[in-house]
Amino acid sequence: MHPVSRLGWLDALRGLAALVVVFDHSSHTFMPDLRAELMPQFNTSRYGILVFFLVSGYVIPASLERRGCVRAFWIGRVFRVYPLWAVVVAVFLGVDFLGLAEVRDVDGQSTLTVTVAHVTMLQELLGTPNVLLVLWTLSYEMCFYLLVVALFTVRLHRQSAAVAGGLAALAGVSAGASAVLPVSALSGLVGTGPLIAFASIAMGVALCCASSGSPKLRVFGGVLGGALGLVLIACNGTVPLWEGLVILAAMFLGTAVHRAERGQSTWRRTGGTAIVVVTCAVASAYRYGDGHHFTRRGWITAFLLAVLTFAAGWAWRHRRVPRLLTGLGAISYSVYLVHPVLLAVIDSTTGRRRDDDAVLEVAFFAVLLPLCVLTHRHVEAPGRAWGRRLARRLDDQVSKSTVSSSDTGNDWQVRT
Repeated sequence: MHPVSRLGWLDALRGLAALVVVFDHSSHTFMPDLRAELMPQFNTSRYGILVFFLVSGYVIPASLERRGCVRAFWIGRVFRVYPLWAVVVAVFLGVDFLGLAEVRDVDGQSTLTVTVAHVTMLQELLGTPNVLLVLWTLSYEMCFYLLVVALFTVRLHRQSAAVAGGLAALAGVSAGASAVLPVSALSGLVGTGPLIAFASIAMGVALCCASSGSPKLRVFGGVLGGALGLVLIACNGTVPLWEGLVILAAMFLGTAVHRAERGQSTWRRTGGTAIVVVTCAVASAYRYGDGHHFTRRGWITAFLLAVLTFAAGWAWRHRRVPRLLTGLGAISYSVYLVHPVLLAVIDSTTGRRRDDDAVLEVAFFAVLLPLCVLTHRHVEAPGRAWGRRLARRLDDQVSKSTVSSSDTGNDWQVRT
């Protein structure tokens, strides 16, 4: 089967997740009554985000292992994520300057520390408020990248099921403690500025070492990056500790499904892991109780439906996916990042509705989606093309070095 058709179900899931997240956020502005009734029963934002995380778990490790080169992987991720991120943040700061929107308060932090924290994309875990609220998920994506690279450099990358189960079990154990742990505890202990400085330096060293030609430096860099991600999630997240661990467990569950599909693991093991992850996630949410951002019922419903949606999409993988859904998936990153800017402008100029207005809700999507087609075409697509060209050059270099070093047995880095 052609690769594009084979991955159509993933695009469909991305598109669905993006639309649900947009509805969750836009309902603040256009349908407040419906949102107030729906959220306690079904947390639509968490549902969409968890579907995104499951899809990332399925795709990201496969991307690294297909390339077989950490440096090429990071180049691909940078050119995939950063171009649109930079444009959207710049536009948002511009409309704030014009008085058409309002940037969130950064708690008196300096422009330099806020900038550095956002450039690392770990700002959510470094005690820095997100310039755009939706950017918080990218911090967890970045930690997942760091952990995936860490496992790859120490040759434990095929143990996805064990990692997912272990993280889920830790979430279950930590659920009770999460209710009493302070938010951003590490920032409060050492200070936000020093933490940002240390984390940014550690991340830079980790990426450089993991991408180097020395096997020892690759292992050191991978382990350093993975440890950084785990410590930040465990000690400095703004979501409860158990939820941060569940997010990582869900990602690695997506990876476990991919491994079973490729014959790198058994379906029995993957099924058992899924049971562990779901059970621990539900038990953790129930034990934690109703939090500031969600009710336990709304979160549990969202999590279960996200897992079922991913399973249904996977079961549909060999069937034809409508082009409308794959098209939505192609622009899903733009939809995710652009919609809060548009909503911020609307909220600052016309204000939020007091009563539900379905016509305005539909009109918002009618404006947003064509705009996202443009950002995908003129920002995302060129960025990805640049990244692919640069990664391809590195792949060629790695292939040549593999041939020259095969006699010494040092070619493990490009084997999956």
